[in-house]
Amino acid sequence: MPELPEVEIVKRSLQKSVYLRKILKVKVNNRNLRYKVDKNFEKKLKGKKILNISRKAKYITISLDNYTFFCIHLGMSGTLHIVKNNFENKKTNLSFYHSPVLGKKHNHLIFYFKDFKIIYNDPRRFGFIKIFENKRTFNNYFSRNGCEPLSKNFNLEYLKKKLNLSKKNIKNVLLDQKIISGIGNIYASEILFHSKIRPNRLANSLNQKEISNIIISTKFILNKAIRKGGSSIRDFKNSDGNTGSFQNEFKVYNKENENCPNSSCKNKIKKLNISNRSTFYCNICQK
Repeated sequence: MPELPEVEIVKRSLQKSVYLRKILKVKVNNRNLRYKVDKNFEKKLKGKKILNISRKAKYITISLDNYTFFCIHLGMSGTLHIVKNNFENKKTNLSFYHSPVLGKKHNHLIFYFKDFKIIYNDPRRFGFIKIFENKRTFNNYFSRNGCEPLSKNFNLEYLKKKLNLSKKNIKNVLLDQKIISGIGNIYASEILFHSKIRPNRLANSLNQKEISNIIISTKFILNKAIRKGGSSIRDFKNSDGNTGSFQNEFKVYNKENENCPNSSCKNKIKKLNISNRSTFYCNICQK
């Protein structure tokens, strides 16, 4: 599943293409995504201008000129593709996951603009698109999200309070979207290695210095991943045709039995199952 850096890259790519552009029409081929697409979705978007594209956690959010909002969640296999008019075989994959070859039966929604269209393709249909009639319902929906880890609000005061009240291990706290928005399995492992904290440590056992290290490491790893274009898995390319490269920077993720990247450590990377998710760490460097 795409995590915060990948969704941020998709958002930035989308911004270049559709900002202040008018949606001429929308075609819904299949409403049965993770949540059913609104029956009037096409009518509500037709002729509307896109005023802003932003990201909240792992969601792409879009505001329109009639004070309507909608969000896109890519789920496990959702992708967005720009297809220029008269160039059906040339597609730009905006999403970080899976192949640019589109099976037409999985083209669930198509957004038409003047000289191109954007296709939402999702073989597994775990993604969804949701519309909000006004800003109040939009804000209420996202009020359940935890703190944005790249924001100023993600600080020592906030995280210390959350960890002290938690009975979870620190890995599961990082993955809890009601505490911190946007971090998934890949970046949780990388953040904890960078902060030198073992993933199965109880969150409420961390001291103030360790909590500060997690904040610093979180911002460092996520910002670096965004600068590197995200972690490209399989065939992702952004709207400029560039692949992400942060997967080449992984220190521990998916590196079981490889040497610890710290030159002074002779240990091998271990794999641990936490809440049915693979977690990678060094049991010497991480305490």
